[in-house]
Amino acid sequence: MAPRILLARHGQTGWSLSGKHTGRTDVPLLEEGRRGAKLLGERLHRAPLDGLPGVEVRTSPLARARETCELAGFGDRATVWDTLMEWDYGAYEGMTPAEIQAVRPGWLIWRDGVPQGETLAEVTARADEVVSWARSSDRDVLVFAHGHMLRSIGARWLGLPLDFAARIRLNPTSLSVLGWAYGEPAIESWNDVGHLAA
Repeated sequence: MAPRILLARHGQTGWSLSGKHTGRTDVPLLEEGRRGAKLLGERLHRAPLDGLPGVEVRTSPLARARETCELAGFGDRATVWDTLMEWDYGAYEGMTPAEIQAVRPGWLIWRDGVPQGETLAEVTARADEVVSWARSSDRDVLVFAHGHMLRSIGARWLGLPLDFAARIRLNPTSLSVLGWAYGEPAIESWNDVGHLAA
């Protein structure tokens, strides 16, 4: 079996709730985010995943991702990896899309990027590094990271340009699985938040 990559987005934060672009600012999880992380962990530890024995786990170093990983029950198995950090939004850090649109009408991050932050090419390169690592593994892998970074990984897993990520939203504490279909990279599931209904 070719390896798959399981993507876990961190739990809800005050900034994600309000729609603020949260790049490198280390905002904590809300109580709702902590609850969601525990529910995600329960899901990952029951059938059919059964705790993902043997799976290699990596997490972004940012607190919201690390805490989600820990609350989900994978903290002791996880390696912190800077490559999984969220997009550096530069001058747009902490701004909502509406606030950015007010100063830059028609702006789309996936096409236009951000001033004083990471370029589209730099984000693509980081996503490609994650994809390459996952595909070279001899087993499934699990990562805890951030909305835009995980969407970027999704686009690059499929061999598509970064702007495809605009079409694949991710909610906080969602679980997605990237795998294979007929030998080609495929999305097995995306933005699954069924565990949050518990």
